[in-house]
Amino acid sequence: MNNKPEQLHRIVIVGGGAGGLELATALGDKLGKRGLASVVLVDAKLTHLWKPLLHAVAAGTMDADFDELSYMAHATAHHFKFRLGRMTGLDRGKREIRLAGTYNEAGEEIIPPRTRGYDTLIMAVGSETHDFGIPGVRDHCLFLDSQDQARHFQRYFLERWLSANTHPEPLRKGQLNVAIAGGGATGVELAAELHTATHEMLHYGLNRIPKDRNIEFNIIEAADRLLPGLPEAVSENVHETLEKLGIKIHTGQMVSEVTAEGFHTKSGLFVPAEIKVWAAGIKSPDWLRELDGLETNRKNQLMVHKTLQTTRDENIFAFGDCAACPMDGEGRFVPPRAQAAHQQARLLVKTMQARLNGKPLPEYRYSDRGSLVNLSFHDTSGSLMGGLLGKNNRLIVEGWLARIAYISLYKLHLLALHGIRWVIRMSIVDFLLRRVRPKLKLH
Repeated sequence: MNNKPEQLHRIVIVGGGAGGLELATALGDKLGKRGLASVVLVDAKLTHLWKPLLHAVAAGTMDADFDELSYMAHATAHHFKFRLGRMTGLDRGKREIRLAGTYNEAGEEIIPPRTRGYDTLIMAVGSETHDFGIPGVRDHCLFLDSQDQARHFQRYFLERWLSANTHPEPLRKGQLNVAIAGGGATGVELAAELHTATHEMLHYGLNRIPKDRNIEFNIIEAADRLLPGLPEAVSENVHETLEKLGIKIHTGQMVSEVTAEGFHTKSGLFVPAEIKVWAAGIKSPDWLRELDGLETNRKNQLMVHKTLQTTRDENIFAFGDCAACPMDGEGRFVPPRAQAAHQQARLLVKTMQARLNGKPLPEYRYSDRGSLVNLSFHDTSGSLMGGLLGKNNRLIVEGWLARIAYISLYKLHLLALHGIRWVIRMSIVDFLLRRVRPKLKLH
């Protein structure tokens, strides 16, 4: 008689962004805790931070050391396992993923390359900036795809100000100018946050610079208005607020080349700036195109059915920014928004339960709840949909009401990870700490 216990169903989630971490947490609490499945989260970093906050980390108006989450600690508290590593390949026949080795700053191997088996694989690796092959973008621009890039940006920005404030020679043209390619949410929120950071720099003693020369903030957008994916009323509100702050907005301008001195556009416009940010488009990581024959589109997104199963392997799912999920019968796909990843994570919890019980899998239907844009302490604007408003009705909001709605989005993410009691306690702690901490990170 064979008394060997039956192996648990192995669920492997690759990517610890907002969607991946919420899914791992829920599956750990529902399946891992009860011994119904083995849940493993794989990510190349040890900590998580909600991606929509990266612009505040980059500006220094938020300290990621306080708000980041440890994957290992969180996994222990929520009955799943965390494995550090960057996925490099897939063997669908063996149902294995390959992970690269992990090395420290000295180049010493900390964790060797290895493989990990799965019964269900869920890809949630998100997206990264798309440079469209434009010359000079990778050589001269800063990016905001990760915590590391946001931290690098913050140090770079601070060091530029320290240098300009202590050197006796006048500023070079564009030395402290900031130019952002991309007038989407990331671009406009970063511009407003950096404007706030600049005024805080003056407050903390870096005040020689204004006597030298005015510092310019610029946003360059290829579309005919900012936030082209949002309602026109929201775009107009944001445009007006940014112009009142003195931020120059160049719409209808396509960047053709980036140099150390600034941005060149196809129309002949030159925007001088030594601090340049690229936020003009997104795509999924290039390596997704090489995952053992899985179907991808030109943005490297994995093609999935409405069940979120990949089109060529029913044991592999994908969601969030890295998945191209059909939204209707007209060829449209679910937009790459945080709310979509959150909704899909909730669906996949039900999906995994149905899969273990041999039941039909539910299908995903996108529900647009609107979008909000936060312009630091200056203004918040956006649109709300659904709920009491009705399925197709949209309410344009701004000011304190929009600000509360924006903050609630982050609270909902924290709620999915930690529960209501933790969110209440940490909200109180954060409220008190804001009264004693500096408003700007200066180290």
